[in-house]
Amino acid sequence: MSGDSKGSGSGREGGRSLKTRVKTARKRSLSSTLWLSRQLNDPYVARAKREGYRSRAAYKLLEMDERFNLFKPGGRIIDLGAAPGGWSQVAADRVKAKDGRGKVVGVDLLDMEQIAGVTFAVKDFNDDDAPEMIKAMLGGEADGVMSDMAANATGHKQTDHLRIVALAELAAEFAMDVLAPGGFFVAKVLQGGTEGQLLTRLKRDFATVRHVKPAASRADSAELYVLATGFRGRRAAAPE
Repeated sequence: MSGDSKGSGSGREGGRSLKTRVKTARKRSLSSTLWLSRQLNDPYVARAKREGYRSRAAYKLLEMDERFNLFKPGGRIIDLGAAPGGWSQVAADRVKAKDGRGKVVGVDLLDMEQIAGVTFAVKDFNDDDAPEMIKAMLGGEADGVMSDMAANATGHKQTDHLRIVALAELAAEFAMDVLAPGGFFVAKVLQGGTEGQLLTRLKRDFATVRHVKPAASRADSAELYVLATGFRGRRAAAPE
């Protein structure tokens, strides 16, 4: 990502502003109009369309991989909250899943169009049988577990933060059950400082834990990712 001049559009060319203006439709709320305007003028949205990625989120993962070398050819990756598929696309390409060398398993509440090298299922990760189903789909230990899951926003900042952290904690618990030693875990959280319990657990079981805010995350967003690398392996259960 960094150094790629194609992705750093300023919205100007030849001194003329190219910013797209969106008129407020009668039945469209102001917030919807502002969101649509932001999408139409987002350089990462435009770049994703140009380069064939399902979503702008692909560039968040590409940056994390370039900085921290997450993917290896032949790796086995689980993508939680996969739709519309931007992260699965990146993972499948980096582990060479399309060539049969690695494997990517994705799940989401929403359906998504097929991606070469990705095995996908429509499933609620909160379902009791979801973890075992995903492990069966992968057929072995994972080298990475990714979660871009986010609960529907309520508009109440603290509530939204707690709901996203709860999903991240659920994903982390699953990751520590399925990861191979040395594996990584990445999950969306929000800036707010209430994920202390999650960080404590990750620091116990991973060599390195850090917060990452990729360039593709909007500057005005509280979105943040927690990235844990160097999984130490599952701990033996304590004797009863």
